[in-house]
Amino acid sequence: MPKMKTSSSAAKRFTKTGTGKLKRMKAGKQHILTKKSTKMKRNLRHATTVDHAMERNMKKILPYL
Repeated sequence: MPKMKTSSSAAKRFTKTGTGKLKRMKAGKQHILTKKSTKMKRNLRHATTVDHAMERNMKKILPYL
């Protein structure tokens, strides 16, 4: 059986936590920031986890993470 390939774009965007969950950064913090409130931009700074429904798909493209 050949080695499975890791999606390199996904590997750059996700990290695994100590409990095995996938951590990601929130979207919407790159550009067009003038119309967004300070509170919204502050809340977008923090990382969050991938939800349970999506986690199965992520494990397929990140087999060695």
